[in-house]
Amino acid sequence: MAQIPAGADRPGQLSRKQTGDAWELTARRWLEGKGLRFIAANVRGRGGEIDLIMKEGQVTVFIEVRFRQSSFFGGAAASVTLAKQRKLLHTARLWLARHNGSFDTVDCRFDVVAFTGNDIEWFKNAFGEDV
Repeated sequence: MAQIPAGADRPGQLSRKQTGDAWELTARRWLEGKGLRFIAANVRGRGGEIDLIMKEGQVTVFIEVRFRQSSFFGGAAASVTLAKQRKLLHTARLWLARHNGSFDTVDCRFDVVAFTGNDIEWFKNAFGEDV
């Protein structure tokens, strides 16, 4: 992972935003290595944010990136709660509408890339619009 300057409020440590940005960049590069094509990052909508939007073939992939130091409290993937899934779905609907699409007209899925310690897991189609 690239070296990022430490947060001003905590010398020698990254801020939460810097840490999140670094893991999102790591996930993006890892997914590009798996053949996905980058579309957008940190897409914000009322009430939510999508970390990465990428394409795999003709499929638009909305990706949530999570990081946890350890699996002591269930690991990174376990932190994608039902409430978080609903926020991601809502934000994806808004993004699709801004790009003249909808869940009915665009082939899409929701993935989670979870970093727990040094382990990486890619959950394809982790949840759907029926949440």
